[in-house]
Amino acid sequence: MQSGEGKRRRLFFALWPDDQLRLQLNKLNNKLGRQVRGRKMRVENLHLTLSFIGGVDESTCDCLQQMASTIQGVPFQLTLDQLGYFPRPKVIWLGCSETPEPLQLLVNAVNDGLLKCGLEPEKRPFHTHLTLMRKCTKGARLDNLEPLEWSVHDFCLVESNTLPEGAEYRVIKRWPLL
Repeated sequence: MQSGEGKRRRLFFALWPDDQLRLQLNKLNNKLGRQVRGRKMRVENLHLTLSFIGGVDESTCDCLQQMASTIQGVPFQLTLDQLGYFPRPKVIWLGCSETPEPLQLLVNAVNDGLLKCGLEPEKRPFHTHLTLMRKCTKGARLDNLEPLEWSVHDFCLVESNTLPEGAEYRVIKRWPLL
């Protein structure tokens, strides 16, 4: 679907898991669902946000794509080994006990690029996590959480559309990490 002139697109940069990792994340989500009440993220929407942008016009979207094409990062390994809970948004997440340096450098490069497109990066420090469940009244605990390994080879720009049945995310473009 093409955006009309003047229409704003809700965008963010993210890491997008492959199908194999999505299956593992879905199994973990099913275990959590037996422990706590909440709304599981749809498996096709699971991602790790690098930088949330918000609503932008087409020219800013073009600027973001041009900027992203200049980012030079390297592939890296993520070990998802930490389960957590953000009480204010009532979110259960899976993240890393240690953020790999190439990931932090990628986030920094994306945030620096946002400034070049006239956008202000998020003020909060980056926290490596994937949202698994929303609207949870409490956190969850898994005594035998097996770390999930994720080989990251690219990053992407994603559009978020809010629908009555929930958010739908669509990858606009991917850039390889070489």
